[in-house]
Amino acid sequence: MNHYFATVARGLEPIAAQELERLGAQEVRPDFTGVHFQGDTALMYRVNLWARTIFRVLVVLAEFPCANAKQLYQGVQTIPWAQYLKPQHTLAVNATGKTKQLNHSHFTALQVKNAIVDQQRNQFGKRSSVNIEKPDLFVNVHIHQNRCILSLDSSGTSLHRRGYRPAMGLAPLKETLAAALLKLAEWQPTLPLLDPMCGSGTLPLEASLISLTIAPGLFREQFAFERWLDFDPTLWQHLLNQAKACQHQELAAPITGCDRAADILNQARSNALHCGILDQITFIQQDLSQLEPPADRGIIICNPPYGERLGNAQELGDLYKLLGDIFKQRFKGWTAFILTGNKQLAKRVGLKASRRIPVYNGSIPCTFLKYELY
Repeated sequence: MNHYFATVARGLEPIAAQELERLGAQEVRPDFTGVHFQGDTALMYRVNLWARTIFRVLVVLAEFPCANAKQLYQGVQTIPWAQYLKPQHTLAVNATGKTKQLNHSHFTALQVKNAIVDQQRNQFGKRSSVNIEKPDLFVNVHIHQNRCILSLDSSGTSLHRRGYRPAMGLAPLKETLAAALLKLAEWQPTLPLLDPMCGSGTLPLEASLISLTIAPGLFREQFAFERWLDFDPTLWQHLLNQAKACQHQELAAPITGCDRAADILNQARSNALHCGILDQITFIQQDLSQLEPPADRGIIICNPPYGERLGNAQELGDLYKLLGDIFKQRFKGWTAFILTGNKQLAKRVGLKASRRIPVYNGSIPCTFLKYELY
């Protein structure tokens, strides 16, 4: 059994922990912006392929006391790096956290890199070179309270970059957050879903991938673990074949995205085309005032602008009031959710929220508001 750590967005740790358990992880324990878990190599491959709410899967190699640069160097040197890296392979080190002595992440990363290449020189007379962009081995070092956790990053680029979204809106929702919002909204594939302000389509796309049981990792070119010395191509191909075999052909209920901007909707369609599901999702160009329910019940989720990056206060206040009016007048029997980072704007909806769930959109503290529309 290996010890893993999944990095996640702040506030989504419990959702990610549930997802990891569903994927077969053992000893699951949420932590700040991450979840500890255990499992075999197949689990690590599977989590990278299937997880919808996490950023990276780190394989923990060692944890040791680390108050200063000397202890850090010595701790890194205790690891037999030849198991993971040959001199002809490239290397990158990412450092986070700090102590009084080690308070600069660039210096910390340099110490780790030096300890690894010095061991290589002593063993082989030559050393790996650094490749920041696409290394063969991505080493992650985290320093906290005079302890160092040293890991290998099995994912490479963050898993929220599914690979299906070349076209981005102005203030895009991360795919991982979109997937988490669907979970928080208790949306099920059998329920119609409507995003009345869908932008480049992240919410309808993530919902469609869930409904059609499509693994989000299938769109990625490569994961970091595919370049590792112990990579098992047979096992990986088996998991890929399994993932492709379990896909559904049709949505269980309609998923609809609306937006008033034609160019933004074209981006959404382009992203759906990259997923191979353009014929499944309904995208409609219309102004919010024209919005009508596509079914007699379902879930609405929207992420209207909240003044951080888009819009001005007066216009936005009117927009939130319009949302509330339309929900109340036209969507009886539905459940609506609004993600917002602005409490004043939320008041303009004019409806009483039955739940207020705190979440972060990037670094912005937000509230996910639930409205029961009887």
